[in-house]
Amino acid sequence: MNPLVDVHNISFSYSSDKVYSIFRDVSFSIRQGDIFCILGPNGTGKTTLLKCVGNVIQGWSGTVNLDGRDISILKTSDVARGIGYVPQNQTPSFPFQVRDIVVMGRAPHLNVFSSPSKKDCEIACGAMEMVGILPLAERPCTMLSGGEWQLTLIARALAQEPRVMILDEPASHLDLGNQLRILRVVKSLAERGIGVVMATHFPDHAFIVATEVAIMNKGIIAYKGQPEEVITDCNMRETYGVDVRVIQVGEGVDRKVCFPSL
Repeated sequence: MNPLVDVHNISFSYSSDKVYSIFRDVSFSIRQGDIFCILGPNGTGKTTLLKCVGNVIQGWSGTVNLDGRDISILKTSDVARGIGYVPQNQTPSFPFQVRDIVVMGRAPHLNVFSSPSKKDCEIACGAMEMVGILPLAERPCTMLSGGEWQLTLIARALAQEPRVMILDEPASHLDLGNQLRILRVVKSLAERGIGVVMATHFPDHAFIVATEVAIMNKGIIAYKGQPEEVITDCNMRETYGVDVRVIQVGEGVDRKVCFPSL
């Protein structure tokens, strides 16, 4: 199966002399149904990496191919039809209805002078139904909980009908119930054949949903592979500088969990 997105040796720096690189020589591939989780400390470059892969920012070196095409030479609308990007900590400024926010995801499929059609509205409704927020369609987005707002942003990206979804810490600042709701949506995206790239601060989330995990540290991919191989006591200690225990849990859970040791 050919990759949906193929990232090869990309690097990014805000300085022209490349001395202060944010990240360097990062490579990975995403195929249909993959859930690729990226772990790592604050400031190691995860958000910037996701923005580069989604073509939200330019100026990186290396190559990012979407269905075999270099995204650096594609139109923005063509990239947006293939890749949906959900940022972290985006705060609504105006009380748009949830339905209107999600319909905005159809923008890559419209020209400058056209308005959303009946089909566009139906696709938006389908995206809201998939993530479980259709009953909130008429609610102002400024009256949503943190979990509801995050699901709205995912639905907006899903309305683009992308083949790959990039999620930047989608469960940050959410309670346990909303974290699990987000993870269920992530799994359902993969079951539909969408490739998912997700940055997270929760190793347990990677154990729950990831097909592959990478640990970024000091601007590089330090480890990459299956969750059970990558998320280990030693690797977590090296990455975060604290003692961590990774333990296999039974009692109907039957997966590993990660515990900090004080």
